[in-house]
Amino acid sequence: MGLERPVKGIKMCTQLNSRQLMEESLNRYYSDGIREALGQVQFNFVITDPCLLDHPIVYASQGFLKMSGYSTEEVVGRNVRFLQGPETDRRTILKIREAIREEKCCQVSILNYKKNGTAFWNLFHLDPVFSEEDGRVIHFVGVQTPISKFSRSSVTNNVSCSMPNNCPAFVENRHFNHHTSSVIFFGSCRRELYRDSSVDMGHSGLYNSLAEEDNAGLEESACEAKESDKQKARAAADCILFELKQFSKHTGKIVLDKRSNSADLVRVAPINSSLSIALNRIHQSFVLADPHLPDMPIVHASSLFLQLTGYSRDEILGRNCRLLQGQDTDQEAIAQIRQSIVAEQCCTVRILNYRKDNSFFWNLLHTAPIRNASGKVAFYVGVQLDVTGIDEDEHQDKGMSSHMKLLGAVGAVRVAVRSLHGVGSSR
Repeated sequence: MGLERPVKGIKMCTQLNSRQLMEESLNRYYSDGIREALGQVQFNFVITDPCLLDHPIVYASQGFLKMSGYSTEEVVGRNVRFLQGPETDRRTILKIREAIREEKCCQVSILNYKKNGTAFWNLFHLDPVFSEEDGRVIHFVGVQTPISKFSRSSVTNNVSCSMPNNCPAFVENRHFNHHTSSVIFFGSCRRELYRDSSVDMGHSGLYNSLAEEDNAGLEESACEAKESDKQKARAAADCILFELKQFSKHTGKIVLDKRSNSADLVRVAPINSSLSIALNRIHQSFVLADPHLPDMPIVHASSLFLQLTGYSRDEILGRNCRLLQGQDTDQEAIAQIRQSIVAEQCCTVRILNYRKDNSFFWNLLHTAPIRNASGKVAFYVGVQLDVTGIDEDEHQDKGMSSHMKLLGAVGAVRVAVRSLHGVGSSR
């Protein structure tokens, strides 16, 4: 029935889609000159996208590559946890995790590792980037400045950006060493379901919250940066954010360094970036809808859902799932779904849906209420499986029946929401 493709073809398609997603992450919000402008910034940095699977790097400067010893191909598309090592302090990582969950700035000293295994201390500064329109976190930027454990004196050189007078509004001392100032972001932070299996990030992951060894001795010997170094890190982040804000104005999708009070939160309330990261680890086509907002809009759409339907994330968020319905969609199936939502029950139907290009597909759809830790319905999940031309009773995917695959995805969503609902949602 054309369901199987050669493994090589699948890998090539996946790699191509991944590269396109990395490029679109910046192109969606910033005008064409953003990469050239970022290339002029004279300190090292990366930008990451929490809306993509595993919160990958979508841009890395030459300075960052030189500092870490990695190439562009080895960095873009990967989570920055590869900079972590066996002696990276788990308590410091927990501080970063909390900052990510709360979507706020963070500044800590942390031990990282270069590609050749060399350890170095960094003053790490994290900043979220918000969409003015709906208040979602769309990118993260962090600045790290290598610091010496034994000598806190710094070698300085002038650093420029396109802000007038080299950012005088941010710090009086505008001297930076472009060889020793860099930007990183730290991604997913806990034990989560990844590709339908439970994975403990361990010490190789970013947030080693379950490490067995006690790092108290390491924490006592950790570097403390000078106040002037902290000011420099803040000013470096501000310069990068300035570039992002300037180039977002040309696309009309303005970004800010803090959530705007005028964001269109009625259209779609943003879910917390930590929850978004957890949901992005679920390798299945699904959407999350908020029943507490008018018209029950979609607040999260997986990458596989976007691939299945042909819509972009911006075209999906804030809209009701009925946009997939068409002239031949069975009204009885629609009524069954609506009744299950009113009754706060699960529902599985085989329904005819339509893609953006108006081509149709048979969708084995499973909807279910997702409750928070207190038992109240926080979201509804809709999991889709394309069963066009397939007998659902005979269809199997890697030894798992269609129904079990749908239930597995729902279970993974429930774990993510219950773990992070108190941080990522006010409902």
